[in-house]
Amino acid sequence: MLAGLTPEQLAIALAATLAAAFVRGLAGFGMAILLVPVLGLAVPPREAVVVANWLGLMIGLVGLKKIVGQSERSAFVISALAVAATPLGVWLLAITDPALARLLIALIALGSFTLVLLPKRPEHHAPSTAETGTTGLLSGVLTGFAGMPGPPVVPYYLRREIAPQLARASMMTIFLATSFAGVGSALALGVATWREPMLAAILFPTVLLGNWLGHLAFGRIDDKAWRIFTGLVLGVSACAALWRLLHT
Repeated sequence: MLAGLTPEQLAIALAATLAAAFVRGLAGFGMAILLVPVLGLAVPPREAVVVANWLGLMIGLVGLKKIVGQSERSAFVISALAVAATPLGVWLLAITDPALARLLIALIALGSFTLVLLPKRPEHHAPSTAETGTTGLLSGVLTGFAGMPGPPVVPYYLRREIAPQLARASMMTIFLATSFAGVGSALALGVATWREPMLAAILFPTVLLGNWLGHLAFGRIDDKAWRIFTGLVLGVSACAALWRLLHT
C-alpha cells in the first residue's frame, strides 16, 4: 500500500484529483469542492480536508505573483477574514462525527452547485462591506470544516459583471490564503498527521497536470458555457457523493 491506501483507493484519489485540478485551472475554483467529497470516500473526512488544503497551498504557489497582481482589492480583505475564521472550522470538524461530516461536506458541495447557477447581479453592483465581510468569515469556517472556501466566494465574484480573468485571479488569491490557514490550523489543533502531506505529495503531479490542462482551456469558451460547465461538474460530484453516502 502507498501512503496507507489500497490500489483501489489510490486510483479513486488520482482520478478525483485530475478532474478537480482541471476544473481549478479552467475556472479558478472548484478543486476542493470536487476533491473533498470524493477523496472522503477513500480516506477519513478529516484527512480529505487536510490533503485538499495541502494541495491548494502547493498549487497556489505556482504563478503566485501573477494571480496576486491581477486580483481585485476585495480578495485581500476576504482572505484576511477567512484566515482568521479558519480555526473555528477546524475545531468544528474535530468534534463532528465522521459520518455526519461526510454528509455535511457533500451537502455543502451540492449547495455550491445551486449558488453558481444563480442569476448575475446588475452590471454596476458593488458588494457592500457586510457582504464582503460575511463572505470572508463563511469562507474561513468552511475552509477549516470542509476544505471548501469556495461556496461563499464563488457567487461573490461570478454573479457580478466583471471580467473572468479578474474573478479567476481574485478567487485563486483567496484560495491560496485559505489553504495556508487550513494547513496551519490543522497542525496547531492536532488534526493533521504525517499521512496528509505524504498523500498530497503523491497527488501533486496529477494536480499540476490537471491544472495545466484546465489553464489551456481557459478563455476558449464563453462565460455562459464556463459557468454551466463548472456548475454541472460540481453538481454531479456532490450528487455522486450523496448517493454513495446514502447507500452504504
